[in-house]
Amino acid sequence: MNADINSNKEAIGVRPFSDPRLSGKFEAKSEPEALAKMNPINEGKEIEGSLTTEIKLYYDLHLPEIQPAPLLIALHGYGASKRQMMREARQIAPSDFAITALQGFHQHLKEPKEPGGPLRFGFGWLTNFRPEESVALHHKAIVDLTDMLVREGAVDPHRVFLLGFSQSCALNYRFVCTYPDHLRGVIGICGGMPGDWEKSEVYKPTEASVFHLAGTRDEFYPPERVADYAERLRLRAHHVMFESYDAGHEIVPAMRQDVREWLESQANG
Repeated sequence: MNADINSNKEAIGVRPFSDPRLSGKFEAKSEPEALAKMNPINEGKEIEGSLTTEIKLYYDLHLPEIQPAPLLIALHGYGASKRQMMREARQIAPSDFAITALQGFHQHLKEPKEPGGPLRFGFGWLTNFRPEESVALHHKAIVDLTDMLVREGAVDPHRVFLLGFSQSCALNYRFVCTYPDHLRGVIGICGGMPGDWEKSEVYKPTEASVFHLAGTRDEFYPPERVADYAERLRLRAHHVMFESYDAGHEIVPAMRQDVREWLESQANG
């Protein structure tokens, strides 16, 4: 591994996706649409164009002593960050796992913790403005990050797991059935399902195991909303586990324990 991973095997937010090994330039659109539309017929009219540019995606990385190791990729929910999710993932993952927490690419400001304090920042994964581009960027980031860690000998490609909380949950379900052979398992906590889960022709059946965890007091995903999730997940995944907990929109100790045991079983099964 590179020198920017320190002695305790944790790199904190220093390796952007501009790393040439990651093909980090994501091109949502490659044609200069605005220029193509700039002709005398369009003079005096408003036109919508797009530019192709480069974006840096940041992640935290923790590596165990023994490598290649099973990998847990942990994605935060709306308004959170990679550091928050890394703290959570360290409490969840077995000690022999490599862990990486990828940060969402849509940043926004948050109110100060106390009056007069500094503004804070948070990150999200997508909005309803051209969501397909954000979905593609999410998928590319997961593939590129995993491939890099496999090439460097840090990660076992046959034991890669993806965990998502809240907003990232549905994105991860999209990923596992778009790349059905990429993951060993996927975990969704207090999150939703893709809106096109039943109808999309992009999604394929997967042998990856799925573990969905819900809170009985979750104000965003209450029991009546998630009641059919297990049945719906089985439309695409053959190995589905669904559990409910006495929890709100949060990760509670019982969830951490069950996910840890599930990961150990899946990684060593």
